[in-house]
Amino acid sequence: MIGTEPETITFDAGDGDAGQRLDQLVATIIPGCSRNAACRLIQNGDVRVNHTVKKPGYRLAAGDIVTAVASAPEPLPAFTPQPIDLDVIYKDPAVIGINKPPAMVVHPAAGHFSGTLAQGLAYHFPELENVGHEPNRPGIVHRLDKDTSGVLIAARTREAFLHITRQFKDRTVEKSYLAFIHGNPDPDEGSIMLPIYRHPVHRKKMAADLENTGLGRHAETRWRILARYGKISMVQCDIKTGRTHQIRVHLAAIGHPVVGDPVYGYKHPSRLYADQTELACSIRQVPRQMLHARQISLNHPQTGRMLTITAPLPDDMESFRISIADVS
Repeated sequence: MIGTEPETITFDAGDGDAGQRLDQLVATIIPGCSRNAACRLIQNGDVRVNHTVKKPGYRLAAGDIVTAVASAPEPLPAFTPQPIDLDVIYKDPAVIGINKPPAMVVHPAAGHFSGTLAQGLAYHFPELENVGHEPNRPGIVHRLDKDTSGVLIAARTREAFLHITRQFKDRTVEKSYLAFIHGNPDPDEGSIMLPIYRHPVHRKKMAADLENTGLGRHAETRWRILARYGKISMVQCDIKTGRTHQIRVHLAAIGHPVVGDPVYGYKHPSRLYADQTELACSIRQVPRQMLHARQISLNHPQTGRMLTITAPLPDDMESFRISIADVS
């Protein structure tokens, strides 16, 4: 964290924050602050709990008052293409389809200055340099969370970029995801129409407007069961809107969070399966949220014909499916 105009942020810990590590909370309440940066602030004495310096691992109690003095985040370095291997599953003169692996960040941001999908795209497709609205997102028309795998689309020309972004804005792009979720929804399919808004306290999280207070933006997720594996289900989710964390927030809101979701899922998910040792072991070994952008369909910007790009289930999700099928 580097800056010339420090800002003081005060946060009152509530019941929902009790037990959380101090460095985790600081990384949440300070925009653009990574966990490592939060640790440095705490160790430097720039963070206090009830006017007292604590260690990064201090566990918060309800009623604690956290005060953090943070400077403006470090500006992003100049965008530089990098020779990063990409799984290109489709390309033509106007459109590129990438199968994004989990753990890959789509474009540079605070804490992730290199190794991004955008930098790999710029290296392999230099014509993308002047395509798009931002230099660090060459040709990219949408995004996926770091730990969500699957299809990501990029445009190779300005005309294609405008054409595709318009389709996303008009909600004519069809997006289908696969996810493993906790529990067995009944019936086998349904639609979730809950507005989504920025969490008022945890600014890196989103929340579903369960009480229809008018705070959120319209969001719609249609889901159906593809397979049931005991206490875990595999679902297909089709979304009409593209709100931040939409599928994860919606599935958690109906009581069936995505397996492995560290933000909207259960804190100790393996405890739900204490009576099934092998299943609990499989849950503990899940490396990330089990969510995959399987397919995107849109009108091709040059031909006008429907273009559908599909990404196969990644190895970690296939391995998880096999492990839970064996014990269900």
